Amino acid sequence: MEITNSFRVPLPVEGAWDVLLDVPRIAPCMPGAKLISAREEDGAYSGELQVRLGPVLLTFRGAARMKEVMSSEHRAVVRAEGRDTKGRGSASADLSFSLAPEGDETRVDISTNLMLSGSVAQYGRSAGMIKDLADHMTGRFAENLRREIVASAPAGDSGDPTASRDGAAGQGRSNGTMAQGRPDDGAAGEVSQKPISGLRLGLWLIWRQLVRLLRGARRP
Repeated sequence: MEITNSFRVPLPVEGAWDVLLDVPRIAPCMPGAKLISAREEDGAYSGELQVRLGPVLLTFRGAARMKEVMSSEHRAVVRAEGRDTKGRGSASADLSFSLAPEGDETRVDISTNLMLSGSVAQYGRSAGMIKDLADHMTGRFAENLRREIVASAPAGDSGDPTASRDGAAGQGRSNGTMAQGRPDDGAAGEVSQKPISGLRLGLWLIWRQLVRLLRGARRP
Protein backbone atom coordinates (compact mmCIF):
# COMPACT_ATOMS: atom_id res chain seq x y z
CA MET A 1 0.00 0.00 0.00
CA GLU A 2 1.48 3.31 -1.10
CA ILE A 3 0.78 6.39 1.04
CA THR A 4 2.08 9.92 0.48
CA ASN A 5 2.07 12.80 2.95
CA SER A 6 3.80 16.12 3.47
CA PHE A 7 4.25 18.67 6.24
CA ARG A 8 6.33 21.74 7.02
CA VAL A 9 9.10 22.33 9.52
CA PRO A 10 9.74 25.92 10.75
CA LEU A 11 13.47 25.78 9.93
CA PRO A 12 15.69 26.17 6.85
CA VAL A 13 16.53 22.93 5.04
CA GLU A 14 19.86 22.30 6.78
CA GLY A 15 18.37 22.82 10.24
CA ALA A 16 15.32 20.68 9.40
CA TRP A 17 17.60 17.92 8.10
CA ASP A 18 19.55 17.82 11.36
CA VAL A 19 16.33 17.69 13.40
CA LEU A 20 14.71 14.93 11.36
CA LEU A 21 17.79 12.73 11.66
CA ASP A 22 17.73 13.11 15.46
CA VAL A 23 15.54 10.09 16.21
CA PRO A 24 15.49 10.42 20.04
CA ARG A 25 14.30 14.01 19.62
CA ILE A 26 11.53 13.45 17.08
CA ALA A 27 10.23 10.03 18.21
CA PRO A 28 8.14 11.47 21.10
CA CYS A 29 6.44 13.79 18.59
CA MET A 30 4.69 10.85 16.94
CA PRO A 31 1.34 10.21 18.69
CA GLY A 32 1.33 6.84 20.43
CA ALA A 33 5.06 6.27 19.90
CA LYS A 34 7.65 5.44 22.54
CA LEU A 35 11.39 4.99 22.01
CA ILE A 36 12.57 1.98 24.04
CA SER A 37 16.30 1.91 23.41
CA ALA A 38 19.02 4.19 22.13
CA ARG A 39 20.92 3.45 18.94
CA GLU A 40 22.03 -0.17 18.84
CA GLU A 41 25.11 -1.76 17.26
CA ASP A 42 23.23 -2.59 14.05
CA GLY A 43 22.13 1.01 13.68
CA ALA A 44 18.51 0.39 14.71
CA TYR A 45 16.23 2.06 17.23
CA SER A 46 13.71 -0.15 19.02
CA GLY A 47 10.37 1.26 20.02
CA GLU A 48 6.63 0.86 20.37
CA LEU A 49 3.64 2.36 18.57
CA GLN A 50 -0.02 2.24 19.62
CA VAL A 51 -2.79 2.93 17.11
CA ARG A 52 -6.47 2.15 16.75
CA LEU A 53 -7.96 0.60 13.63
CA GLY A 54 -11.70 0.85 14.13
CA PRO A 55 -12.49 -0.57 17.58
CA VAL A 56 -9.18 -2.46 17.86
CA LEU A 57 -6.20 -1.11 19.79
CA LEU A 58 -2.93 -2.37 18.32
CA THR A 59 0.48 -2.15 19.94
CA PHE A 60 3.39 -2.72 17.60
CA ARG A 61 6.84 -3.35 19.02
CA GLY A 62 9.82 -3.44 16.71
CA ALA A 63 12.69 -1.45 15.28
CA ALA A 64 13.52 1.17 12.68
CA ARG A 65 16.80 1.87 10.94
CA MET A 66 18.12 4.21 8.29
CA LYS A 67 18.59 2.29 5.03
CA GLU A 68 19.88 5.22 3.00
CA VAL A 69 20.98 8.75 3.88
CA MET A 70 21.75 11.13 1.02
CA SER A 71 22.78 14.31 2.81
CA SER A 72 23.69 16.23 -0.35
CA GLU A 73 20.15 15.69 -1.68
CA HIS A 74 18.42 15.86 1.70
CA ARG A 75 16.78 12.49 1.14
CA ALA A 76 16.65 9.39 3.32
CA VAL A 77 14.96 6.00 3.46
CA VAL A 78 13.87 4.43 6.75
CA ARG A 79 12.90 0.78 7.23
CA ALA A 80 10.48 0.06 10.09
CA GLU A 81 9.22 -3.37 11.21
CA GLY A 82 7.06 -4.36 14.14
CA ARG A 83 4.78 -7.08 15.50
CA ASP A 84 1.59 -6.70 17.48
CA THR A 85 2.30 -7.60 21.11
CA LYS A 86 -0.81 -9.83 21.20
CA GLY A 87 0.29 -11.86 18.19
CA ARG A 88 -2.32 -10.50 15.79
CA GLY A 89 0.10 -9.87 12.97
CA SER A 90 2.87 -7.58 11.86
CA ALA A 91 3.56 -4.43 9.90
CA SER A 92 6.55 -3.25 7.93
CA ALA A 93 7.17 -0.08 6.00
CA ASP A 94 9.77 1.64 3.88
CA LEU A 95 9.53 5.40 4.37
CA SER A 96 11.29 7.66 1.92
CA PHE A 97 11.43 11.33 2.84
CA SER A 98 12.89 14.33 1.05
CA LEU A 99 13.24 17.99 2.00
CA ALA A 100 12.62 21.09 -0.10
CA PRO A 101 12.86 24.79 0.87
CA GLU A 102 9.66 26.84 1.07
CA GLY A 103 10.55 30.39 2.06
CA ASP A 104 12.01 30.36 5.55
CA GLU A 105 10.60 26.88 6.18
CA THR A 106 11.09 23.39 4.80
CA ARG A 107 8.57 21.06 3.21
CA VAL A 108 9.00 17.38 4.06
CA ASP A 109 7.55 14.93 1.52
CA ILE A 110 7.05 11.34 2.68
CA SER A 111 6.30 8.26 0.59
CA THR A 112 5.42 5.11 2.53
CA ASN A 113 5.21 1.56 1.24
CA LEU A 114 3.20 -0.21 3.97
CA MET A 115 2.73 -3.97 4.30
CA LEU A 116 0.40 -5.66 6.82
CA SER A 117 0.07 -9.36 7.63
CA GLY A 118 -2.06 -11.57 9.86
CA SER A 119 -5.23 -10.31 11.53
CA VAL A 120 -3.82 -6.81 11.38
CA ALA A 121 -4.26 -6.90 7.59
CA GLN A 122 -7.98 -7.67 8.09
CA TYR A 123 -8.43 -4.81 10.53
CA GLY A 124 -6.82 -2.49 8.01
CA ARG A 125 -8.45 -3.95 4.89
CA SER A 126 -9.97 -0.56 4.08
CA ALA A 127 -7.25 1.36 2.25
CA GLY A 128 -9.20 4.57 2.83
CA MET A 129 -9.13 4.07 6.60
CA ILE A 130 -5.36 3.42 6.60
CA LYS A 131 -4.75 6.52 4.47
CA ASP A 132 -6.93 8.70 6.72
CA LEU A 133 -5.14 7.35 9.81
CA ALA A 134 -1.74 8.07 8.25
CA ASP A 135 -2.81 11.59 7.30
CA HIS A 136 -4.15 12.20 10.79
CA MET A 137 -0.97 10.97 12.47
CA THR A 138 1.25 13.00 10.12
CA GLY A 139 -0.71 16.16 10.91
CA ARG A 140 -0.36 15.62 14.66
CA PHE A 141 3.32 14.74 14.33
CA ALA A 142 3.94 17.98 12.41
CA GLU A 143 2.17 20.04 15.07
CA ASN A 144 4.07 18.38 17.91
CA LEU A 145 7.40 18.75 16.10
CA ARG A 146 6.75 22.43 15.36
CA ARG A 147 5.90 23.03 19.01
CA GLU A 148 9.04 21.19 20.17
CA ILE A 149 11.21 23.29 17.84
CA VAL A 150 9.60 26.51 19.09
CA ALA A 151 10.14 25.46 22.72
CA SER A 152 13.81 24.61 22.17
CA ALA A 153 14.67 27.77 20.17
CA PRO A 154 17.18 30.04 22.00
CA ALA A 155 15.60 33.07 23.67
CA GLY A 156 15.83 36.17 21.50
CA ASP A 157 16.76 34.13 18.41
CA SER A 158 15.83 36.17 15.36
CA GLY A 159 14.97 32.93 13.63
CA ASP A 160 12.50 31.94 16.32
CA PRO A 161 9.59 30.33 14.45
CA THR A 162 7.01 31.53 16.98
CA ALA A 163 5.90 34.06 14.37
CA SER A 164 4.48 31.12 12.45
CA ARG A 165 2.79 29.56 15.47
CA ASP A 166 -0.66 30.89 14.56
CA GLY A 167 -0.39 29.13 11.23
CA ALA A 168 0.71 25.82 12.67
CA ALA A 169 -2.57 24.07 12.01
CA GLY A 170 -2.57 24.95 8.33
CA GLN A 171 1.16 24.46 7.80
CA GLY A 172 1.19 21.17 9.69
CA ARG A 173 -1.38 19.47 7.51
CA SER A 174 -0.57 16.53 5.30
CA ASN A 175 -1.73 16.06 1.70
CA GLY A 176 -5.49 15.58 1.38
CA THR A 177 -6.21 15.83 5.09
CA MET A 178 -6.84 18.19 7.91
CA ALA A 179 -4.45 18.70 10.80
CA GLN A 180 -5.92 18.94 14.26
CA GLY A 181 -6.89 22.51 14.98
CA ARG A 182 -5.28 22.24 18.38
CA PRO A 183 -2.14 20.37 19.48
CA ASP A 184 -2.17 17.86 22.31
CA ASP A 185 -3.02 19.41 25.67
CA GLY A 186 -0.08 20.42 27.83
CA ALA A 187 2.75 22.92 27.93
CA ALA A 188 4.89 23.55 24.86
CA GLY A 189 7.23 20.67 24.20
CA GLU A 190 5.18 18.15 26.20
CA VAL A 191 3.87 15.43 23.92
CA SER A 192 1.13 12.96 24.81
CA GLN A 193 2.00 9.27 24.48
CA LYS A 194 -1.67 8.18 24.42
CA PRO A 195 -2.90 6.24 21.39
CA ILE A 196 -5.20 8.02 18.99
CA SER A 197 -8.73 8.07 20.37
CA GLY A 198 -10.87 5.56 18.46
CA LEU A 199 -14.00 7.64 19.10
CA ARG A 200 -12.41 10.87 17.86
CA LEU A 201 -10.95 9.19 14.79
CA GLY A 202 -14.25 7.42 14.08
CA LEU A 203 -16.23 10.66 14.25
CA TRP A 204 -13.69 12.34 12.00
CA LEU A 205 -13.90 9.53 9.42
CA ILE A 206 -17.73 9.69 9.46
CA TRP A 207 -17.53 13.45 8.90
CA ARG A 208 -15.19 12.95 5.93
CA GLN A 209 -17.60 10.45 4.37
CA LEU A 210 -20.56 12.84 4.83
CA VAL A 211 -18.62 15.64 3.15
CA ARG A 212 -17.79 13.38 0.22
CA LEU A 213 -21.43 12.30 -0.14
CA LEU A 214 -22.67 15.89 -0.05
CA ARG A 215 -20.13 16.93 -2.65
CA GLY A 216 -21.19 14.06 -4.88
CA ALA A 217 -24.89 14.96 -4.48
CA ARG A 218 -24.23 18.53 -5.61
CA ARG A 219 -22.63 17.47 -8.87
CA PRO A 220 -24.97 17.61 -11.90
